[in-house]
Amino acid sequence: MKRSHRFKRSIKPKKSLYIKLTNSNNEQDITATTSMTLSSSIKPSSSLIRANSNLKPQIPTSSSSLISFEKYAILSQDFFQIDALDLAPRLLGKFLRRDDVVLQITEVEAYRPNDSACHGRFGLTPRTAPVFGPGGHAYVYLCYGLHTMLNIVADKEGVGAAVLIRSCAPVCGLETIQLRRGQKTEKPVLLAGPGKIGQALGISTDWSSHPLYTPGGLEVLDGPEPEKILIGPRVGIAYASPEHVNALWRFAVADSPWISAPKNTLGPPP
Repeated sequence: MKRSHRFKRSIKPKKSLYIKLTNSNNEQDITATTSMTLSSSIKPSSSLIRANSNLKPQIPTSSSSLISFEKYAILSQDFFQIDALDLAPRLLGKFLRRDDVVLQITEVEAYRPNDSACHGRFGLTPRTAPVFGPGGHAYVYLCYGLHTMLNIVADKEGVGAAVLIRSCAPVCGLETIQLRRGQKTEKPVLLAGPGKIGQALGISTDWSSHPLYTPGGLEVLDGPEPEKILIGPRVGIAYASPEHVNALWRFAVADSPWISAPKNTLGPPP
């Protein structure tokens, strides 16, 4: 797999943060003065973080303590139009935003064309049509008729590839997340699992084909690049061929507690 990441020492931001984010088209600022936490072992790419080391990091507990996104950088569509296996690790540390809820991506899985675990294996159907769309759109489906699974379509139109969002860390809108999840907790169980992400964002299958690179609705924003990542086989695909069952196409932020089970199948890249 082609890798473009460089891993350095961990930086653990504390309470007051000033984050400068960039994308391929322009440079914009996100100013955050709030009680919050970002995933551990994350370092901003082309960014600056100043943290007050005397303050203990916390998750926001009310809408009044949200990050003030006065300026932000939504990722361009070009960012997503690459092989799913390259896109997946690049999504770690990025932000998902819908209204007052902001989540930071901590765990993903790649699904590619000619992959016996990918929905694209069924060909173009009403259900799978969004995954064959152009990269940068959402592909949302129901698992077991219950769990809303958010995927980000990768590559060019017609390829049939996507990245499943498995886990996130809460950044803003904790009360809304807890209400939607029906769990008043700040522990990783709140967002460690793909069905929990869709529920926390309040989305349904109607969001399939939604462009994630345009303002409004559900957006993907630039964010800090992980200093270290973990990789391992994907979860729940025993039906796939051995080649794909064993493929190391699951990626997670190292040292982050916001990771789904099983964790013991994840390890450093070879």
